[in-house]
Amino acid sequence: MNSKAAEIERENPIIVGLDIGTTKICVTVGRRSSGNKIELLGVGKADSAGVSRGVVANIQKTVGSILEAVEIAEAQSNVDIKVVNVGIAGQHIKSIQHRGIFTKTDGDDEIIRRDIERLISDMYKLVLPPGEEIIHVLPQEFTVDNEPGIREPIGMAGRRIEANFHIISGRVTDIKNIKKCIDNSNLEVAELILEPLASSEAVLDEDEKNAGVVLVDMGGGTTD
Repeated sequence: MNSKAAEIERENPIIVGLDIGTTKICVTVGRRSSGNKIELLGVGKADSAGVSRGVVANIQKTVGSILEAVEIAEAQSNVDIKVVNVGIAGQHIKSIQHRGIFTKTDGDDEIIRRDIERLISDMYKLVLPPGEEIIHVLPQEFTVDNEPGIREPIGMAGRRIEANFHIISGRVTDIKNIKKCIDNSNLEVAELILEPLASSEAVLDEDEKNAGVVLVDMGGGTTD
């Protein structure tokens, strides 16, 4: 989660998801409750008229479908929707594996969250082929002072931190078109999220993820 999304989450218990699909546009409104659970308040659906194979093909028609779905969700939830978490998918999505290294130089041998954030931030500086943009940087496994297989290094003693990352990217023009649709709908993007990743957060627990469960997200235009 980026810093902007985290700030919005702290200030507002309401969270809104927007799925721009090939056959339908779906808006869900929820309220964050105790235990970090989400109470569903409303759902809005509209036929998708401007999306082809997960990619925006007609901005005006897509905006119309978004506004229709938002209106239905607002009526059900009694929430004035201004900020949305937007799903992204499509055949333009790519992923690569990359390894990063960070050596602490602050004189403290305890690994803190800022060290991990710096390592992740460095991954966003990778040079991709022209026309591509990084969407997510997902840490998979850490190595601390040559000790591999570490899932959670924060709090451990160590100075050299290495990590394997799964880096997800998308085509810049397609990302811009999604953001333009949101902007033209008088909405603000809190975070852009890969749709299969969002689905995994919704239906899989940590044990299932660590065991290597395969999640297949079958949509009207793409299967991820």
